[in-house]
Amino acid sequence: MKLSIYQIDAFADKIFSGNPAAVIPLESWLSDEIMQNIALENNLSETAFFIPTKNGFHIRWFTPAAEVDLCGHATLATAHVLFQHLNYSEKEILFESRSGILKVKKENDLIVLDFPSSKVKEIETPENLKSAFNFQAQKCFKGRDDIMLIFENETDILNLQPDFQKIILSKTRGIIATAKSEKYDFVSRFFAPAVGVNEDPVTGSAHTMLIPFWSEQLNKTQMIAKQISARGGILHCKNLGNRVEIGGKAVTFLVGKINF
Repeated sequence: MKLSIYQIDAFADKIFSGNPAAVIPLESWLSDEIMQNIALENNLSETAFFIPTKNGFHIRWFTPAAEVDLCGHATLATAHVLFQHLNYSEKEILFESRSGILKVKKENDLIVLDFPSSKVKEIETPENLKSAFNFQAQKCFKGRDDIMLIFENETDILNLQPDFQKIILSKTRGIIATAKSEKYDFVSRFFAPAVGVNEDPVTGSAHTMLIPFWSEQLNKTQMIAKQISARGGILHCKNLGNRVEIGGKAVTFLVGKINF
């Protein structure tokens, strides 16, 4: 069997930045085992698979270790493949997913994701996270999939040294570390060793939690964020209440074939 594969740098305007994702178009689903093995072989934070449906497409996302409910950068990468490589002519794409219907549109030079927002509830910092970093978080919040830690400033976020063995004890998809920024509205990093990704370069889905939080803190509905991983990425954010918009650019790194 031969499958087309695209490797896309999402939330990036040049290669070797943003978050790389593999995108594999299908006519019908492969077995879960095969898709998981392909994701493991790719060894990227996410591999997206999609099939055509009556109203659009059905999308699924796999890390090297597990299928996940929502992934922003791999959805943006998939939309880029459809718009740039597969001659999709409409301005909006509808994706069915484990997180419901996701809308993606082109807006000037951005691809904009329309995702359900994640409600944020303040909790006491779990014991394992009190010593999981070299800086102490000021506050802790729980969202739909992740735990979010608020730090004093951007320098703390940049210099965080995570203890992944302690982070994994949280039994949650991932840990978001965030702070207010002077150049941007806010910055973040994202750690997800529980799903095989120690640090994710740019995490669209984490912003379903970050956007509502910082929108309230900053009293703004439109914001510019940066995920300050080694590769880094810029996200154009908008709070719509029950939903958020996350915009970014994408570039193609690789087009190839899988043989198995």
